[in-house]
Amino acid sequence: MDMSSVLLTLLYIVTIILVIVFIIVGFKLIEVLDKVDQLADNVEEKINSFNGAIDTLSKVSNGFANISNSLMFNISSVIAKLFNKKNDKEDLL
Repeated sequence: MDMSSVLLTLLYIVTIILVIVFIIVGFKLIEVLDKVDQLADNVEEKINSFNGAIDTLSKVSNGFANISNSLMFNISSVIAKLFNKKNDKEDLL
């Protein structure tokens, strides 16, 4: 055997070992991706379970905002009317 056939044999052996290692790493990556997919599904289920509570809180906060807006409008209208009456009385004098 000459040197080139020894090197060619070594190259084949290393190539076969690398292919085997890549196959094993590929299977491990598939397992990891399956676990990540299960985790993402679990997180999505938990988030969807909170959607009802979040919608309820949003409706309650919108109700409070509407009530406070109407109260502030009524209070400012009363104050504006008081000042307008005072100005009207001063204009008559």
